[in-house]
Amino acid sequence: MEVNPPKQEHLLALKVMRLTKPTLFTNIPVTCEEKDLPGDLFNQLMRDDPSTVNGAEILMLGEMLTLPQNFGNIFLGETFSSYISVHNDSNQVVKDILVKADLQTSSQRLNLSASNAAVAELKPDCCIDDVIHHEVKEIGTHILVCAVSYTTQGGEKMYFRKFFKFQVLKPLDVKTKFYNAESDLNSVTDEVFLEAQIQNITTSPMFMEKVSLEPSIMYNVAELNSVNQAGECVTTFGSRAYLQPMDTRQYLYCLKPKKEFAEKAGIIKGVTVIGKLDIVWKTNLGERGRLQTSQLQRMAPGYGDVRLSLEAIPDTVNLEEPFHITCKITNCSERTMDLVLEMCNTSSIHWCGISGRQLGKLHPSSSLCLALTLLSSVQGLQSVSGLRLTDTFLKRTYEYDDIAQVCVVSSAVKVES
Repeated sequence: MEVNPPKQEHLLALKVMRLTKPTLFTNIPVTCEEKDLPGDLFNQLMRDDPSTVNGAEILMLGEMLTLPQNFGNIFLGETFSSYISVHNDSNQVVKDILVKADLQTSSQRLNLSASNAAVAELKPDCCIDDVIHHEVKEIGTHILVCAVSYTTQGGEKMYFRKFFKFQVLKPLDVKTKFYNAESDLNSVTDEVFLEAQIQNITTSPMFMEKVSLEPSIMYNVAELNSVNQAGECVTTFGSRAYLQPMDTRQYLYCLKPKKEFAEKAGIIKGVTVIGKLDIVWKTNLGERGRLQTSQLQRMAPGYGDVRLSLEAIPDTVNLEEPFHITCKITNCSERTMDLVLEMCNTSSIHWCGISGRQLGKLHPSSSLCLALTLLSSVQGLQSVSGLRLTDTFLKRTYEYDDIAQVCVVSSAVKVES
């Protein structure tokens, strides 16, 4: 029968401990009324307890700090710190000690050792200490691999390693929404509003130190998360910047294309890079965390070859009385167009004027304004529809319905005798 040889004991011992800040001591208060059997006994015990707060003994949080009793949670964006100690437990001098610490993630392996040089010798009851720091940038399983190699007095080379596995959790849930606004009625100079919804999905409150948007080179950004009160700039969230567990906060930003890019009609169209969010927070006793989102992309609204927009239209018009609107036609294509305007009446809205008139040639990125007259024969909220633009060069027709809505009211008021 084959017998396995006994496992050789190493002369060095390796200890790895995570470095975290302490927490406030928590105490569960036990009280009773004075008419109960214990009387004032429980209250007196709490007053004599050195861990409670004087004058507020029934509070759970005390004045004392307690060291962590377990590994705890590590969240994405925080800094992982660890203390590594190699101790010589033997009674002989050990030579050429080399300590390496690597962090293995699902995508890469990182060397965290402060120094890759070997220590010449380590006497009995002496130790080699090292502190490593790493900003966690991936979620999921992480493995800290600590390897120790050394040489005994007899010249034998020894080697061992230990593995420490931990999970990195997601601290925040970030959702973004884009809203397109037409600040200047040219398709290439529209403003973009970004709404960022940030939710704290941890079990402890966060102090939101900074939430900012770093725009791409094509945009200028303005934060819309503060108001002016009595000459002072105050955030819309009030004086408290804490985000409780599972709470969500909305941040709003306005982006405007820079002039040099807005003048080039082809650049702001399609998918463009807006920028990335930079989020900095603190938890518990000041542990700092930071996250940066990937580059946010926005699909610019498509207007096709020809864009029709309204410059002026009344909110309320009188029944069977003409009213005027002003339309703006913009050539969004890269070719010159020869346009013809046609007006089609609906059951409630009637166009006044000549249909089929020539508008002439319209060059790329050029615009022209038209003053048109309409009349409504039905009361209520009516939709302005029925405009047609035909490009005679390509024999292509562009239809525009539901351009806007107007409220039609009766112009006569009946008085009963």
